[in-house]
Amino acid sequence: MNYVIGVDLGTSAVKILLVDKNGEVVRSVSKAYPLTQEKTGYSEQNPEHWVEQTLVGLKELLKDFKGNAANIEGMSFSGQMHGLVLLDEQNEVLRPAILWNDTRTTAQCQQIYDVIGEDRLLQITKNPALEGFTLPKILWVKEHEPQLFKRAKTFVLPKDYLRYRLTGELHMEYSDAAGTLLLDVGRKEWSTTICELLDIDPSICPPLLDSHDEVGTISIDVTQATGLFTTTRVFAGGADNACGAIGSGILEDGKTLCSIGTSGVILSYEATPDKDFNGKVHYFNHGVSNAFYTMGVTLAAGHSLTWFKEVFASEESFQELLTEVSSVPVGSNGLLFTPYLVGERTPHADATIRASFIGMDSSHQRKDFVRAVLEGITFSLNESIEIFRKNGKLIDTIVSIGGGAQNDEWLQMQADIFGAKIIRLTSEQGPGMGAAMLAAYGCEWFDSLRDCAEEFLKEDKQFTPIKTNVDKYKKLFAIYQQVYNQTKDLNKELLELRK
Repeated sequence: MNYVIGVDLGTSAVKILLVDKNGEVVRSVSKAYPLTQEKTGYSEQNPEHWVEQTLVGLKELLKDFKGNAANIEGMSFSGQMHGLVLLDEQNEVLRPAILWNDTRTTAQCQQIYDVIGEDRLLQITKNPALEGFTLPKILWVKEHEPQLFKRAKTFVLPKDYLRYRLTGELHMEYSDAAGTLLLDVGRKEWSTTICELLDIDPSICPPLLDSHDEVGTISIDVTQATGLFTTTRVFAGGADNACGAIGSGILEDGKTLCSIGTSGVILSYEATPDKDFNGKVHYFNHGVSNAFYTMGVTLAAGHSLTWFKEVFASEESFQELLTEVSSVPVGSNGLLFTPYLVGERTPHADATIRASFIGMDSSHQRKDFVRAVLEGITFSLNESIEIFRKNGKLIDTIVSIGGGAQNDEWLQMQADIFGAKIIRLTSEQGPGMGAAMLAAYGCEWFDSLRDCAEEFLKEDKQFTPIKTNVDKYKKLFAIYQQVYNQTKDLNKELLELRK
């Protein structure tokens, strides 16, 4: 039996999958690493931690592996998007990586609009200037750390740096490059116009590849540290959302994905780059060659539930915390939550907005708050679905992955709020499986990624909307949509009191 490895470099941990030719996950390993948040809005990581934990994880993956490591044919990667890794002439890291959820760059986003213009930016990059993207981070370093920036030869994104350390080859692929705000998404090339207008040397942008392109093989140092063979072929991989789409079978028009991890995503396949959403949702290159996807983002989806658990139920498991959710009626007995813990992205690109519980009284119990958090996360994701529908997209079937797919009550809630059939897969591995599928396709196991999906991905269960719940949620969603405008000015006034 032959195998491939999918490496998913996330925000809190790296997850590594060993997958056989039938699409079965033979072994999986997860290794955590820390996140540094020195100030409100700051979020950084040490890239060396990604490398160290990946090497430890690969070694552990092979420790009790009964097969032959020489039969591991390929490896590919999924990674957290937007994070800035600056490298010098020797490809040494110049500073900690500034991550996707870092929001210090509001002034730089305005600078981009002032210099380039909002319409021109959308025409080239298909996306608005948001704090999480890479270009504002580059401008921030250029302004606040000018001596360090002068030493920068190139930049890459997190999984691209990890791949470089495993192979010695430095590249970026299109699906991740689309999230930098420097890529001409339709032309699939770096925008020299944006670079020149913002006084950035275009040579800082690395060579571009397709997600399934082969970049090299595992280096000798890595084989000695892990037990892998130098014959293992390495493929470029994709952004976590692109790989999540591949690993969920979102490979043709009409397919939609709901992914709930630290952040939450509603993602839909697009065959062309020419639809116009007026910048209300993201428009990125897919991991599938010459395809695209549109995407709405909730910044604090699973993070909202994790926050609630750590603050109010730190000694309990998530399963224990959610035990009583089914006993709480639709609408959480009049309690409403907006998941703006770290600001919001879709449809409100606002770094200063913060979360709210609305409608609290002394009759509410902890279980009401838990259900309200789940409903609030799902309402936020539904705002992206509403944008898609208003622009003519048919969304009647959604594949749900991540934390939101681990609980039947939450999946039924998604069906009722989204007004669509929800599908859970038998083996829900998300971006890691997408990375493995890119490796399998790169190794020519299949003629296409669709063929690979038919073999690797199987449906487990469907959840269909319950009409009475749908009607109640429509009324509650209309109330939810009012909260942002009612609280945004209050949150701006409170900003100076935050640490």
